[in-house]
Amino acid sequence: MKGLVITSKGIEDAAALEIKELISAECKAEEGCVIFDFKDYKDLCLLCYKSQSADRVLYLIGNFGFENFFDDFEKFIESLELGKWIKKYEKIKIECIRLGTHDFKSVDVEAKAAGFILGKAKGKVKVNKDYEIIFLIYIINDKCYFGVDFAGFELNKRGYKIFTHPSSLRGTIAYALARESGFGKKDLMLDPFSRDGVIVIEAAFFAADFPVNFYKKDKFAFLKLNTRIDYEKFFNKIDKKIAKTKTNIYSYDHQFKYVDYSRKNAKIAGVDKQINFSRTELEWLDIKFKKESVDRIITSLPTSKNADLGKIYNEFFYQSAYILKRNGTLALISRLPDFVKKYSERHNFVVTKEKGVWSGEQLLKIIIFKNVKNL
Repeated sequence: MKGLVITSKGIEDAAALEIKELISAECKAEEGCVIFDFKDYKDLCLLCYKSQSADRVLYLIGNFGFENFFDDFEKFIESLELGKWIKKYEKIKIECIRLGTHDFKSVDVEAKAAGFILGKAKGKVKVNKDYEIIFLIYIINDKCYFGVDFAGFELNKRGYKIFTHPSSLRGTIAYALARESGFGKKDLMLDPFSRDGVIVIEAAFFAADFPVNFYKKDKFAFLKLNTRIDYEKFFNKIDKKIAKTKTNIYSYDHQFKYVDYSRKNAKIAGVDKQINFSRTELEWLDIKFKKESVDRIITSLPTSKNADLGKIYNEFFYQSAYILKRNGTLALISRLPDFVKKYSERHNFVVTKEKGVWSGEQLLKIIIFKNVKNL
């Protein structure tokens, strides 16, 4: 059987790594998604519950490339064996997610798909808001993926993001940034510009094996499917693996307001006990941490035009060069990559990896640094 994880463009590699770790699956990363093999429906349920990189998780029925979408889509639907799905469920819901430039809209796709599927079912099913099963169509540029949505909601939307910063990151992108840094569950990690705490919270989920959707157990679409899974036992087995010991994650900001935001959001997320919070100025980092004691520095640097960015960036890289371990990494996400690299070079940092990620329509750059003295 084939599964599909839909994710943000640019973080497909992090998603593939996570899928392999969680369900030991062979993965194929494609633009904006990852296709993988699975043997048991529990694997898809596990990804819905724990995946920090996924927007949606599907049972993949099929996929195709197209030139004339509706003609190709009709032929595609006609070629499918939908019997095992439409025989079991009378009420269906159809959704479309579309990325790219097309001469049609998502609502057009949903309406056409409803007609094709209802025709194939010969009156045995009906489209209903009170659905039993969701068929999801994912279109990205000239490719289309079709499957059963096991999540039923946008997994990239975090329930803990109540107190937010104007430059807040998506949880999925913050997770990818942490994984691109090489962050390990026992590493000492610091975010000196934590703002609303998204990066440290995502790191804490990962380090503590805390399910990102711990408080959404009753929301999943898979609960309506005939999977023959005892969901109470399923969730309890996963929850028993949550780490009880505190992690080495430090959340710092120079404003009390954002320290408070981070702490409150972390409490809502259920991982506040896993994180060390403090109001700390950049200039104090070499007092807070011993020389070469930090494994990972992971952050999103300020970009406000009202701030003295040159002074902030210079101090940041100066302090980082002092506290970062010889084999440590510094991972940043920014929309000003050239400006960042200008100041990193002054303190002997070199880029070991750089990649673009998309947050909606905005292109951001993940940049991984090591100190040249330590190479």
